[in-house]
Amino acid sequence: MSSRAAVFFLAACWAVAILFFPASAWAHRLRPAIVNLAFADDGTFVARISLNMEAVLAKIGPQHQDTSDSPNAKIYDALREFSPEALKDRIEGFRATYLERIDLRFDGERAQLELAGAEVPEVGDIAVERLTTLIVRGKVPPGAREFTWSYAAAFGNNVLRVRYAGDETIRSAWLTEGAVSEPFRLGGKLAEKTTGQVAIAYLVLGFTHILPKGLDHVLFVLGIFLLSVRWGPLLGQVTAFTIAHSITLGLSLYGFISLSPRIVEPLIALSIVYVAVENILTRELKPWRIVVVFCFGLLHGMGFAGVLLKLGLPREEFLTALITFNLGVEGGQLAVIALAFLAVGLWFKNRSWYRYVVVIPASAAISLIAAFWTVQRILP
Repeated sequence: MSSRAAVFFLAACWAVAILFFPASAWAHRLRPAIVNLAFADDGTFVARISLNMEAVLAKIGPQHQDTSDSPNAKIYDALREFSPEALKDRIEGFRATYLERIDLRFDGERAQLELAGAEVPEVGDIAVERLTTLIVRGKVPPGAREFTWSYAAAFGNNVLRVRYAGDETIRSAWLTEGAVSEPFRLGGKLAEKTTGQVAIAYLVLGFTHILPKGLDHVLFVLGIFLLSVRWGPLLGQVTAFTIAHSITLGLSLYGFISLSPRIVEPLIALSIVYVAVENILTRELKPWRIVVVFCFGLLHGMGFAGVLLKLGLPREEFLTALITFNLGVEGGQLAVIALAFLAVGLWFKNRSWYRYVVVIPASAAISLIAAFWTVQRILP
């Protein structure tokens, strides 16, 4: 490829990115349902399911990267304006269908479920998803030894958190695409996972929290990559970022620090803006860049903590889960850098036009996306 053709090709790619990438970045993405399943001493159980009920009612599932891409987007938007009472009426009409799509089995036999109630918040900012809590009850068959849980793929992914009466242990599982959980033993305390099982599960969770689920973290890492493709400065920034987010992740999970997501999330977006704008204003890595990246890493660590606090960490393997989650995050970050390097750095980093065709347009696109997120996350 000639220099002129390469310049034209990359400029076209970045123009497309600037025009269309923000649309996907601003997507109204669906969070997984959080299922808190608690068993009582009297042989009953209660599942409190926190979910985007409007998306379920509008038949918008994980196949849509953006709820506005669904053919039912208008139905979804209308449902978000429903009062709590009106939405409860819709839920009541959907009761049978919803319960049919939950598959809770004891020793292979399907349980009878009852929708005992729904807690629907008041209408707020309709640009932000409203989380409804459904209360599902039932009875454990006498003599049952184990159970499995499955949530319809059409309703999206779900995080299952299981607790028994008198037992502080919480076992959790991240289930996607209608997957059936591993069997959970009934009676006594929940069986603990082995160290190896915990390590693998949280290593994968950490990696997937970056790729493909962590778009804001991906853009921050790309911002780090763009200023300097030299491996020394690049690894220095990544190391500072990793150490920083590991510190606040650990402190947050141990309960030493706590900061509202309403504060953390806008600041994370603002950190992306800063890194991207600095890429445009300076040609080389300044001494303060490592310090700035470290400080921003502290913010991102608190963002990671929000994920693990929802999922829960095994008490007996807390440190193992924490370390392997961090290793997974680090692996995800290095994968982003490796992909970026293979895409543009390896081929074009020494070209005279690299900064003007790659660094500046890409940084501008990233800063615009992150600036939008900053405003979006600040507004109530």
